[in-house]
Amino acid sequence: MPDNKDDLVNASPVSAQDLRKQMLQREMEEMDKEQRLRAIEEQKHADFAADFLKKHVTEDEIAMVRRLVANAVKAGKFEAMVYSFPSDLCSDSGRAINSGDRDWPNTLQGKAKEFFERYQTFGKPNGYKLKAMIINFPGGVPGDVGFFLNWAPDKA
Repeated sequence: MPDNKDDLVNASPVSAQDLRKQMLQREMEEMDKEQRLRAIEEQKHADFAADFLKKHVTEDEIAMVRRLVANAVKAGKFEAMVYSFPSDLCSDSGRAINSGDRDWPNTLQGKAKEFFERYQTFGKPNGYKLKAMIINFPGGVPGDVGFFLNWAPDKA
């Protein structure tokens, strides 16, 4: 047994170069993992964008809006965020919404445009108000747009 102990004491340590290689290997594995996760997120975004721009608002999405409004009413609120989408799906990447331009509806595309048209047809005549806001700013740039439906009484 003592020979084993002496062998360990007298053994050469792992070279600094080998340690650097191990660290580099771990860093490369981490970078590969991050790249795979980023690719998955990019694919999700691309799939969402394709669905958003090419398909129509579904009955399930309309039912979701109704549920969100009903839940807000139960909570005693007069407003609910009923839809959100990436601002880069607006024709101007959300600039008109962010700056409060009154022509912001003209920048809507796909399902957002369809939701707005449904609001104009069904919501507005029934006393609802709709506002669009940028709801986050990742990296300091407009991120997602939120549509907020409001049914508060008009101020006197």
